[in-house]
Amino acid sequence: MKRHVVLVGLPGSGKSTVGAALAESLGRPLVDLDQRIVASLGLSVAGIWQENGEPAFRRLEQAAMTEALQGPDSVIAPGGGWAAIPGELSRARELAFIIYMRVRGETAARRLGGSAARPMLGEDPLKTLKELMKKREALYLRSDAIIDNEGSVGEAVALIRDRMLLQHKELP
Repeated sequence: MKRHVVLVGLPGSGKSTVGAALAESLGRPLVDLDQRIVASLGLSVAGIWQENGEPAFRRLEQAAMTEALQGPDSVIAPGGGWAAIPGELSRARELAFIIYMRVRGETAARRLGGSAARPMLGEDPLKTLKELMKKREALYLRSDAIIDNEGSVGEAVALIRDRMLLQHKELP
């Protein structure tokens, strides 16, 4: 039985928000990798990217995922780009049920609140999100389950729990 649940998808797909509700529903902690990295370095994600670059951030993300997968059963919410790191999905699949939180670019952009909230998305967050989707969706589709997350948090949690029960006959 897989011990963890990992939520993947674009920024704004609901990984952290749905992840918190799912974790509460399952009686497990939520491990938000971005929050963990920010807390350990005392810099925002944007600050880490600016000072150290994306490759350094991705290494931090890999290390944080390794630590989370070795920890207690949890719901893990990595950044949107974690799934694009070669080998990470395969490695996590050994211990985790991976769920793709699919969302339209427009929905993600609306949830993120514009470029001020996520400066890494640039001047046109919707355009950037659509470009990211083109680059990453084939990877996201390698997940164990796909959830269309255009509705409420409660609906997403119910869909995830149903999918987990369907595929595992019990909740991990």
